[in-house]
Amino acid sequence: MTWWCTGIRWKDSAPAIGWYGKERGERASALVYGQRLAFVARGERCCLGVRRAGKRTPCPASATVPGRGGSAQCPECARLDRSFSVAADTNAADPRTYRVYLAWFGPGMVKVGITAEERGSARLLEQGAMSWTWLGRGPLMAARRTEELLRAALGVPDRIGYAHKRAVRAHLPGAPERAREVTELHGRAAALSGWPETLERLECEVSDHAAVFGTDGWKGIPEPDRVIAEMAAERAVVGRLVGAAGPDLHFEDGLVVDTRLLAGWELAVPAEGAVTSVPVARIPSAAAPQAGQDGLF
Repeated sequence: MTWWCTGIRWKDSAPAIGWYGKERGERASALVYGQRLAFVARGERCCLGVRRAGKRTPCPASATVPGRGGSAQCPECARLDRSFSVAADTNAADPRTYRVYLAWFGPGMVKVGITAEERGSARLLEQGAMSWTWLGRGPLMAARRTEELLRAALGVPDRIGYAHKRAVRAHLPGAPERAREVTELHGRAAALSGWPETLERLECEVSDHAAVFGTDGWKGIPEPDRVIAEMAAERAVVGRLVGAAGPDLHFEDGLVVDTRLLAGWELAVPAEGAVTSVPVARIPSAAAPQAGQDGLF
């Protein structure tokens, strides 16, 4: 029975690799910073179907998907997934309570977003937020309107690209500076008029993920200099894991593995003496003076 990788999973504020087997369900393998990881892709990359309400429906066509895509879904499964999705604004009647948050990824890189209250801070871990705080809680549409209010009034984006996040991750200021920027923006947001009446405002309580991501533990993370461009059959990744944030695994030699590209593959133990052989792309250095970073922010 084949187990297909489903990418990174954040379980109890710790990273794990998820697996899916038809008629077997799902499981996860915990990751530990400092451990050696070695795996090779086998066969073809398969569509993982649709996961909804904690259950996964297999792809009816058993389709294959390209190695470079960030999603392990065929076009048909992707359309079905988005047809009833809060993220795609196709499930506006969701009755659950939602929370609005501010998430900090680097100097000048703060976004606003929403997540179902029942998920806790999982969404912040999945996005790689280094520091964050809640803004409010309430019905879905009230949370959406608050998100729009901050975008319109304060110019706070609702998206920051993963490439920008990983480029600065090894050169972040300390926790006090991270908290200061989040706290200041929370204060500006709280002072705005036009908040929906059905949204309960929440006090600023900044949380920090540096320890969870490994950026201030073990050896910390080195400056990332390359990221896998795709996973391919019989290509391997070999190295020592030193940190993880969002979908990214950081290795001791500066390699970053975007686990979204692992999803849909059968991963096996490579032959003895194997070395990293997957295609990679260079990551621009973030160690340059601040003036050189203006394009990112």
